[in-house]
This record gives sequence, C-alpha cells and structure tokens, in this order.
Amino acid sequence: MEKKTDIRTLNFEKLLQWFLENGEKKFRAKQVWEWLWQKSVTDFEHMTNLSKALREKLSTHFVILPVTVDSSQISSDRTIKSGFRLHDNHLVEGVLIPTTDRMTACVSSQVGCSLTCKFCATGYMNRERNLTGAEIYDQVVLIKEQAEQNYQQPLTNIVYMGMGEPLLNYAAVLDSVDKITSEEGLNWSPKRITVSTAGIAKMIKKLGDDGVKFNLALSLHAANDEKRNEIMPINESNSLKNLEEALNYFYRKTGNRITFEYIVFYGFNDKLEDAKELLAFCKRVPSKVNIIEYNPISEANYQNADADAIDKFAAYLERNGVTVNIRRSRGKDIDAACGQLAIKEA
Repeated sequence: MEKKTDIRTLNFEKLLQWFLENGEKKFRAKQVWEWLWQKSVTDFEHMTNLSKALREKLSTHFVILPVTVDSSQISSDRTIKSGFRLHDNHLVEGVLIPTTDRMTACVSSQVGCSLTCKFCATGYMNRERNLTGAEIYDQVVLIKEQAEQNYQQPLTNIVYMGMGEPLLNYAAVLDSVDKITSEEGLNWSPKRITVSTAGIAKMIKKLGDDGVKFNLALSLHAANDEKRNEIMPINESNSLKNLEEALNYFYRKTGNRITFEYIVFYGFNDKLEDAKELLAFCKRVPSKVNIIEYNPISEANYQNADADAIDKFAAYLERNGVTVNIRRSRGKDIDAACGQLAIKEA
C-alpha cells in the first residue's frame, strides 16, 4: 500500500504539479492551498468547495498531521500554557501571554533542545527532533484560538522563544513564518514576529542574506565571553566578537536593529561593571535591551536579582542612551515563564 504523503510538506509548485498530473484543474490546487494555510483546515472532509470524489482522492494519497492541545493550564495572571501533542506522540509547550496591550503567542521550534544553557529548563532535555513548519504554524493557530475564546481578543504578536533553538531548525522556521505572513496564509505582518536565538553567528548572517523581515532577538545575558561561556556553552564556538560581526551584517542587510535579552542573575551579572560591558556591546551593534526577570528552575541554582538592582541596572543603560524595557515574568506559577518550559508528564 502506498505510503501517504503529508500534504503540508509540499510547496505550492509541488501541490500544483500533483493536481495537473492527476487530471485536476489548476485552480483546485489553489483552493486546497487556501484551505490548508488561510483557513487552517486539518481534514479534507471540511474542504467543502471540492467535490466528494476529489476529497476522497486527496485522502487516498495524502495525510494531514495536525498538532492538538494535550493539556492547558491557566495562570493567576491569565497566562495559558499548553502541552501540544504531535502526530508521533511527542509533546512541546507553547504559551499565550496576555498583557494590557498585547496577546502574544510563544511557540516552540524543536522537541527539546540541543543547547545546554545552564539557566533554562529546556536545556536539560534532549533534542528529540525538529518541528516541521506546519507544526509551528499549528501552535500559532491553536494559541490564536485560545486568545479569542478565553479573552475575546485577537492575537497580536508571535515570539519564537519556546522550546528549542530556532536557527538550528532554520528551514522549518522560515517556512512557518512564510505561511503565517503570506497573503495566501494568515497574512500577518512580519513586524509582529520575533525570532530569538542563543547566538549562532553563521545562521544570523544567513538571515541577513535571506532578507528576513521579522525581528531578531539575541539571548545575551552577559557581554563578557568568560561569563557567557559559563552559562551558555554555545558561546565557546560563537564568541561575542563573532556575534557582533554577524549582527552588524544582519543589520546592514535588513535594517532591523537587534533586541538583546538580558536576564539579571543575582551576584552573577547584576553589577555596574556588567552594565558597562553591556553598554559597550550595545554601542557596537544597533540594538535595544529587554531586561528579563529570572524564573528559577529545580535543575539550577541561579536566582533573580533584587528589584532595586534591576532598576539601577536599567537606569544606567537608559542614562547612556540605550532603549530598555523591563519584562516582568508571566505564568511563573504554572512553569510557563521564560526559561521554565520543560515537559513534565503526569
């Protein structure tokens, strides 16, 4: 028996070719494409403007492998964390983060992670596999539905800051962005999408070469190689000097300044000297800074810096011309906050 092809792995040209080779009209391929990517349909039977015979033919040759919500938790601050079940039974987590002016979807790009950042729960998991572009897209659709059903508000932003390193799943991440932003897809503005990386210099340059329109964030957390090596082993092969060169290359190609994400750890990177090093790095790369509260995990001994220390740190940067936002944690009570995502099976 012929093994069915996952129809959502085909680009439009391949889909069109199949229709023409199977004696179907060209416009039918466009209809199916719209059902898949504009209307987010995951069952051929729901493609109601196709004949029953064509729907049966599609079902014979193709399969759709949707992501489903396995479980959800709602935090006291209205954050919703979901475990998303994949077709091969793996789980990833995604989060809806509601604030006064935004509804943000935080999505995963890998099952687990191959990087071993010492402060991040996902970094203590194995990387099982990359997600497909469709699996990333599905997370956005499901979180969008949660925003509309629970809070009667539309989704406003998407961040690739969940499980995994997006730039180590480059093709699928860009494929998902294309399906979310194209007119034939969800028709989102790429300016409402941010992809966050731990810092893989050659892939940051590739983003520049590919002329991406979305925002890029770098998980920095120390502007000092020795400290960054300690908490982010990826820095040993992607030093700050290499990242600086890659980020400036990205900026020259895209015109998009970079957001540095900086967790202020108590007694580690929270001193004036650390702020001075960060300021110097910011002056060399067109950038702004998001200061993030640390969310403790059982695997590591790091603690969040005192609120007073965080405020002083931010004030120093601002006095010296850096745009700074302090991001307060959301969903901490359900392990949904930044750095806390890890599958905990019951």
